[in-house]
Amino acid sequence: MSTLTASPTRSRSAVAWSLQGLLSAAFLYFGISKLAGGESVRASYEEIGAGQWLRYFTGTTEILGGVALLVLPLAGLAAAALAAQMVGAIVTQLVFVEDGSPVIPIVLLVLTLTAAWLRKDRSLDTLRTLRRRLLPATR
Repeated sequence: MSTLTASPTRSRSAVAWSLQGLLSAAFLYFGISKLAGGESVRASYEEIGAGQWLRYFTGTTEILGGVALLVLPLAGLAAAALAAQMVGAIVTQLVFVEDGSPVIPIVLLVLTLTAAWLRKDRSLDTLRTLRRRLLPATR
């Protein structure tokens, strides 16, 4: 009797893709919601006091990050960038929003950091390739 077992690398890849898909859907949803600019979204950015440009910037970076999570060479880097954005969201919720709750940004931070860690080798390969192409070797 044979049993089907997945290798650790295959299991890790399946977890990474699942997480990337979940995060992509979440960031696409949040980004599109920000750009659509419903009344409550516009009001929350007015409360922050930075103006609507921040809503457009945040929405755009969330959409771009959500798409990049699905492009393997960019996935880990996108996850790291989105994690940095979630740190900003946590600070904003704690400091600038009256009765703000950082729960969603904290959950997204943990998940994006996990995705970045799962794709760290690919991210390093991508950065090495970019460096080789943009900075020719000098001898």
